[in-house]
Amino acid sequence: MEKIKLEIVGLSYSQTQTGAYALVLGEEEGKRRLPIIIGGFEAQAIAIELEKMQPSRPLTHDLFKTFADNFEISVKEVIIYNLVEGIFYAKLVCNNGEKEVEIDTRTSDAIALAVRFECPIYTYEFILSSSGIVLEEDVVPEDIEDDLEIEIADLAKSTDPFNGKSVKELEKTLKEAISNEDYEKASKIRDEIENRKKS
Repeated sequence: MEKIKLEIVGLSYSQTQTGAYALVLGEEEGKRRLPIIIGGFEAQAIAIELEKMQPSRPLTHDLFKTFADNFEISVKEVIIYNLVEGIFYAKLVCNNGEKEVEIDTRTSDAIALAVRFECPIYTYEFILSSSGIVLEEDVVPEDIEDDLEIEIADLAKSTDPFNGKSVKELEKTLKEAISNEDYEKASKIRDEIENRKKS
């Protein structure tokens, strides 16, 4: 089967499912769009990488990337290969220089890894023809595309609870956390303050 290359068109809050997000993929040479509902964690993982933000601690997908790099494993491509009862199925095509292996994965995780490895994303015609949405060029005006970019940026920023806070503000929050005996929060704030002082 011939593969169709996709690109990330947008990522926004789902209008149909609370707490979920709509990841919109579009065919590179066409007008069809493939909307996929994904969870908040995966949406944030994708948004953080698209915005080139650096979280204070590595996310799971960052850990996978570091692990793969250290063992000279690359993700060659991501293929969304099936759709059953509204659920998309994907696989990573990995290579270590000697052999190629296909690993089954959730589509949201596959996309989060694809943006980190900067590898292409593909699907097949039967998936696009059954679940793709055709958009005429004038249906998606530039201001809507701008809104999608803003939502991706907002989503990425929302993952960092310390975003926009100065060291002084963090130190005040640290004292409050300790007085409230919220030691887990205090530990994270302390780490953030130390990281900022080092950089």
